[in-house]
Amino acid sequence: MIYLREFKPSGRKVDHSNLYPYNTLSGKFYESLEFESITILYGSNGSGKSTVLNILANMLQLEGAEEYHYGQMYIDRFIEESSIQMAYNEYGYPVKIPEDSRYIKSEDMLYEIKKIQQEEALENGYLYEAYKRGIDVDELRDELYGMYGLTPKGKRIFDALAFQQEKYSNGETSLQLFIEFLQPDGLYLLDEPEVSLSLDSQIRLSKLINDMVRFFNCQFIIATHSPIMLAQLNSKIYDFDKTPIKSASWYELKDVQFMYDFFMKHSNKFESQKSKHE
Repeated sequence: MIYLREFKPSGRKVDHSNLYPYNTLSGKFYESLEFESITILYGSNGSGKSTVLNILANMLQLEGAEEYHYGQMYIDRFIEESSIQMAYNEYGYPVKIPEDSRYIKSEDMLYEIKKIQQEEALENGYLYEAYKRGIDVDELRDELYGMYGLTPKGKRIFDALAFQQEKYSNGETSLQLFIEFLQPDGLYLLDEPEVSLSLDSQIRLSKLINDMVRFFNCQFIIATHSPIMLAQLNSKIYDFDKTPIKSASWYELKDVQFMYDFFMKHSNKFESQKSKHE
């Protein structure tokens, strides 16, 4: 399923080297970015892939979109000078962004993991989820806390939440959160989802994403430089390390080539290990 078809970024050129996001993205685009069911924005740190994700999240008004304390006026100007094109339904009308769509950043996942150590984060998360469900937060807080602190009900709730978090490692928690966050019929922007995930978990997450597209009408735009996810996802890839940005195959990318060269350099160790088991 495709909801977002195209992103045409601002073509304005600026002279000021510190004028974000122009300084990051100026000269990067020869043409618009065209999205498929899974599109990967690949690149090294500072290449602009996360910047594009956040601009898209703001333009689409997705949950998780960020605003900045400094320089937001220039980001707003860049957004005004940019445009997006939605896909069209069978009646010729632009499709609407599904309600469950969201922008999920690596720091969002790390915050969720932090709930393991921070009771305050557990409380805030619980109350925030209640608020989203339309529950009166002040009344709920009165139920959770009495004159001397947590009520028996409040202690049971937070003990259960803490146990739920603590029974998983960071990587297991991240994978479980993705399973909970990714719902059918959604557009998801993911920023470096491989953070905290083992290679095996990256493969499992890649399979989940492929399945959500194939069976559950989802679309993904993902910023990553994980060789595993680059190889496993059925995606169109844009290489942000190139100027201008261009599409590429996963095995052409710098990080994948680096890993290949590294293991080929040590191939004799793998061969000797293999001989021992034969």
